[in-house]
Amino acid sequence: MGEGVVVTLRLFLLMSIFGLAACSGGGGAGPAPGAPSATATPERTATNSPTGMPTGAPTGSPSGQPTATATSTPAAGATATPTATARPTVAPTGVPTAAPTASATQSPTATATASVTVHNGTQLATVSRLILGANMAGWVDITESGLSSALQNAGFTATRWPGGSESDQYHWQTNSSCNGGYTDTNSTFDNFEHDVAQPASLDVAITLDYGSNAACNAGGDPTEAAAWVSEAKQNGYGVKYWTVGNEEYGSWEYDLHSSQHDPTTYANAVATGYYPDVKAADSNAQVGVVVEGDTAWDSTVLANAKYDFVELHYYAQAPGSESDSGLLQSGAANLTTSVRQVQSELASAGHASTPIYVGELGSVYTNPGKQSMSIVQALYAGMVLGELMQDGVFRATWWLGFGGCTDSSSGANFSSSLYGWQNFGGYMILSDGTPEYGCSNATAVPRGTILPTSRAFQLMSAVANNGEHSLSVTTGSSLSTVRAYAATHGSGYAVVLFNLDENNSHAVGVAVDGLRSGSGATMTTYGKAQYDNSQQNVWTGPVSQSYGAWSGALPVTLAPWSMNVVLLAP
Repeated sequence: MGEGVVVTLRLFLLMSIFGLAACSGGGGAGPAPGAPSATATPERTATNSPTGMPTGAPTGSPSGQPTATATSTPAAGATATPTATARPTVAPTGVPTAAPTASATQSPTATATASVTVHNGTQLATVSRLILGANMAGWVDITESGLSSALQNAGFTATRWPGGSESDQYHWQTNSSCNGGYTDTNSTFDNFEHDVAQPASLDVAITLDYGSNAACNAGGDPTEAAAWVSEAKQNGYGVKYWTVGNEEYGSWEYDLHSSQHDPTTYANAVATGYYPDVKAADSNAQVGVVVEGDTAWDSTVLANAKYDFVELHYYAQAPGSESDSGLLQSGAANLTTSVRQVQSELASAGHASTPIYVGELGSVYTNPGKQSMSIVQALYAGMVLGELMQDGVFRATWWLGFGGCTDSSSGANFSSSLYGWQNFGGYMILSDGTPEYGCSNATAVPRGTILPTSRAFQLMSAVANNGEHSLSVTTGSSLSTVRAYAATHGSGYAVVLFNLDENNSHAVGVAVDGLRSGSGATMTTYGKAQYDNSQQNVWTGPVSQSYGAWSGALPVTLAPWSMNVVLLAP
């Protein structure tokens, strides 16, 4: 591969102009030792840090580019989501079930007028299946039953280990952490591979410890990192991607170098230590470095470090400022703005072909609340995956698969202005098994239950196939609430349609340039109708319908607040 960087984007002081707090990111440290649950949520508030800094990593939008999703809040008297404000935030107890996918067959009765058009002559990027990833973390007991099967059932293909900021104080040989960090005693690297990564067929990326040596009295040791690479190779684990540190430009990261968070120190450590040592241990290993995005840190690191790939972290909102309409309207699109900014940086540095890995993704950079369990975050996640396909990102991992639950006692946002039924939130997109540490009063949801955000990955797993190509797609001017993405799909086409209208269905005609008819089609849907069953603690899956032969354009109806995957056969 070409040279690359790890990039995390953070809002700076300019955020104050827009009324935002400084970011504190999702990739934080784990719970304190002795926490009552092995899948305890990481503690990420400033009060938990001995230095007074947040233990999580501040991440978010590009510097100087506060996003609409992070700044907009519903105006008083707003009517955009009238039903949500009247709905309870507590789900009645019940027995969660994984409802089977429903199926129906329809024959189009008339030729529809095209309102969504796929331009098959305009290929945007090659699709990588590794965008379907989720982080895992060392504070979760990864030997618990059901983790690998849940990840596999939800369509995940990639993961990242051992977990955000914790990586800069974690020592794999002893499965221990400096600075009071919590690591579950069962969550060794070998157990992670044997119990989770290999059974679920996950491609693994590792974040190497730059912040501390094994004695916890100096900066990271490249020989410790190289030994990890060698161990992975000898055991046949197939780990290819190794990132040096987590957001090392930020004061929130654990860094015992004499010059902390210094780009020159970091670039030199990578160029003279980590990069050559990792390559000596495994010539096929790919090494990434951290870049913040459009800062002096970037220019120094890009000019002086050696690297093979890029890792970008992106969160669309600040805690307390969550907005359903803001997240849906601009959250995913702002990710593309961030990716293009990084692409521009790399081009300026002479490394335009460097691949980008989005190592952390989420809707809010810390203390996730009600929105994190709702259909809104699910739709946002689906559109994020569409943007990643269009942008040519080769790998991405959502923060977090398992390992984080919150309730209103944490100060998380459970405002009635946000749509949702749950009395808990969290980074987890597959249930840890609630109630648990961090949400002791949560509704009982069995471990491994596929939560709404994971449904987006499940649907997109039918679309994001290696070697396919994302395609340009346009929507009619009357479809202001419809978003569309498309890709080749064998000899046919996959079209992903989002209806961002909370209350109304929309009929659309789907057409492909040059394709006058087709032998059939299927549409799989996950939307508000399915999510609303969780009010009764029933976690319904997607529903599907089949279509017969069609001509001109395939007529489909998009349910309110829904993600729809349409597979067109020629």
